[in-house]
Amino acid sequence: MSGNNRAVATSVQIVEAGRTSNLPPQVKFGATARAYTMAAALVAIWIVFEYTTHGVFLNARNFSNLTRQMAVTGVLSVGMLMVIVIGEIDLSVGSLVGLTGMAAALVQANNAWGVTATLTIALVFGLIIGCAQGILTSYARVPSFIVTLGGLLAWRGVTKAISAGQTIPIQLYNFNSIGQSYLDKPIGWAFAALAVVAIIVTQLRWQSSRKRLGLSTLSSTQLALRIGIPSVLSVALVAMLNAYEGIPVPVLLFLIVALAGAFVMSNTTWGRYMYAVGGNREAARLSGINTRALTIATFGVLGLLAGLAGVIYTARVGSASPDAGLLLELDAIAACVIGGASLMGGRGTIAGACMGALFMASLDNGMSLKNVPDFTQDIVKGTILVAAVALDMLSRKRNG
Repeated sequence: MSGNNRAVATSVQIVEAGRTSNLPPQVKFGATARAYTMAAALVAIWIVFEYTTHGVFLNARNFSNLTRQMAVTGVLSVGMLMVIVIGEIDLSVGSLVGLTGMAAALVQANNAWGVTATLTIALVFGLIIGCAQGILTSYARVPSFIVTLGGLLAWRGVTKAISAGQTIPIQLYNFNSIGQSYLDKPIGWAFAALAVVAIIVTQLRWQSSRKRLGLSTLSSTQLALRIGIPSVLSVALVAMLNAYEGIPVPVLLFLIVALAGAFVMSNTTWGRYMYAVGGNREAARLSGINTRALTIATFGVLGLLAGLAGVIYTARVGSASPDAGLLLELDAIAACVIGGASLMGGRGTIAGACMGALFMASLDNGMSLKNVPDFTQDIVKGTILVAAVALDMLSRKRNG
């Protein structure tokens, strides 16, 4: 076995030690029960909102709006899940969404930059800031909670300073189309077919990799379910969206990010290393993993995705305001925790984070349709976040 393969095998064994193989059966049962509970809760609130809104909640138009609203939180949740898996946290992404969106709006308004240059400035801004926060966390050893809490305040202040507290309208049609346009319906079906193929290839590669490394593999039935369920859901999603105007472009971007994130976390060395670092940072370091570089890269990815979320958010509303992205970091963290990620690190999946984002978006959308006051919505979402964290802590305490 080559040195690289030995490092991969070592890191995977660390992951297994921290996640499944050496854990007692009640932990596996708890994780499975939690996933089913999450799915049942999502279905339950859909039924409640569908009934109480007299069929409005799940009609094609509102479902399309719900997925568009979910896109920004979903993109952030993918990056936040990676940060949480390595045992860190980022409280600044909401402010980064506002800052990168404002930067894109200002270079259009003041410098007449085109779409490509505008997108580049937003993404590069997010990437640089994310890497800077990762450097402070890994080399200066400042807790990520403190670094990003400072970022939450600082980047919001920078946004207010460069905009002079004003809302900046977006003039470029092509930029706004990123957040407001839809794909033609045949293209939507083509993407559904592509998604099914990607799911099959990803799962088969995952199974083959585990077999090659001598790890436990799924039975044929389990593998079929693991391929079949997301495939059916993908086709159903496209059918629902095509019943209105087609797939919204923000949703397409979110799905691309989610699929890429799931592939990275499940099928690449980098993804294995993230679980290894979150499961046991010292053991991961001793096994040869460069934990500092990995921390910087992970924060950089989240910053990059915050830049993308800033573009989507600004394009969807057609303007950049100093308060854009307010509290989005809490929505992203809540989505990850509700989806099964542990704030202690080492546990969580992209699929769970996406389901959590859908749960949070459904709550927002349903309560808005019911004209629930803003303060009540905040109370409900805050209560759900605390309950999800408490459930995770109780589960860890019960299982030692």
